[in-house]
Amino acid sequence: MTEKTRQLALNVFFMRFGHHPAAWRSPGITATGRPDIEYWVDMAKLAEQAKFDTFFVADFIGRSGDKLQQTSRAGGSFQFEPLTLLSTIAAHTQHIGLVATINTNFSEPYNIARQLASLDHISGGRAGWNVVSSYREDTARNFGIKELRGHGDRYERAEEFVSVVKAYWDSWDDDAYDHPDRAAGVFFDPQAAHAQKHEGTYFSADGLLDVARPLQGYPVLVQAGNSDTGRDFAAKLGEMTYSSATSLDVAQAYYADVKSRLAKYGRDPDDIKIAPGLSVIVAKTDQEAQDKFQALQDAVDFSQGIMGLDVSAYPLDGPLPDDIPIPENGRGRIQQLMELGKRENLSIRQLILKFSVAKGHVQVIGSPKKVADLMEQWFVERGADGFNVVPPLLPGGFEDFVRLVVPELQRRGIFRSEYVGRSFRENLGLKRPSNPHSGAARRTAVTL
Repeated sequence: MTEKTRQLALNVFFMRFGHHPAAWRSPGITATGRPDIEYWVDMAKLAEQAKFDTFFVADFIGRSGDKLQQTSRAGGSFQFEPLTLLSTIAAHTQHIGLVATINTNFSEPYNIARQLASLDHISGGRAGWNVVSSYREDTARNFGIKELRGHGDRYERAEEFVSVVKAYWDSWDDDAYDHPDRAAGVFFDPQAAHAQKHEGTYFSADGLLDVARPLQGYPVLVQAGNSDTGRDFAAKLGEMTYSSATSLDVAQAYYADVKSRLAKYGRDPDDIKIAPGLSVIVAKTDQEAQDKFQALQDAVDFSQGIMGLDVSAYPLDGPLPDDIPIPENGRGRIQQLMELGKRENLSIRQLILKFSVAKGHVQVIGSPKKVADLMEQWFVERGADGFNVVPPLLPGGFEDFVRLVVPELQRRGIFRSEYVGRSFRENLGLKRPSNPHSGAARRTAVTL
């Protein structure tokens, strides 16, 4: 069943207490919501010891004063700003990729180009960017943004945003600062600089980045959209996707669809890694794992709704209405939710217990063999190139995965025992982008 020519890409997505909504209430959890750098560093070190590809940090940016009663009952979503956190983690690790979620609605291309280039140098070539364009009105108010941005507009804006960021990364040759001529008093060759000029629909830019080109050329670009627009965005720009699927056939359809779209952008199928989420609780026996899971389920707070949908006006033991208002953010996941409810005839209560726990990802609860069997099947049968592990309970749930599942995957020959490259890209098997201007005769400003 094993394919020796491919290796699983394993990423881990940490939350403060875990991805289960009731994780913070679990017996034995004594930590508070105050940021704790030691926790994050310890988790990153553990992931690196297990030879994971990626330490992934999400960013649930901005809070609303209108919903304090509701958010006061939800634990775990308050944490460090990702780039600040990953800069610290970079100093305590050597190999693992460091991916930060950065929203294109709430920053400017120059800032992000500069910050990610800095992280890439700080980490020795291990930075990644999860490009998101999600838009919530309560988040926008924190930034004084009043205009509405629809689904299509947000992706168009994000595409232009990434284009400008890449242009800034390309504004210096790779070796622009490597050969200062002290005798002549020339710090760098002006021909190694490529000033960028851009006038677009959403952004205007004119100048150069004030830090050297990233060691990887570009940090690895990650995309997490499940909608049709999101899939095309991934095919055009992404190098890894954090997708969601609750079954192998859904995963295979997504995998084939996204890979098939790359050709129209002049890319090869291997230029992107498909990594669906994996919600896993593992123990030595299936029954022990089920007992751990049930303890979490028993503490679920149903007043929190599901995937951003307000279900307070509907009976918990009734179906999810077809005409329930759907927010702009997360349409792909919500569509999965509604299809699941119809397909399995689930009530709102059952949907919350099944979907909000795993958030649309495949869920496996059981022994190391059961978990590894599912992962190997999805990998070999082209439903995944790897997985984004989303432990329901932390830190124990990830410690169990490292102790019980990783050795089984290594025994089967589908996951590395050692890192093979120096950079995040090399370990993922991704090509390093060349600078389109290096060595070119034209040394003037480049118009995008």
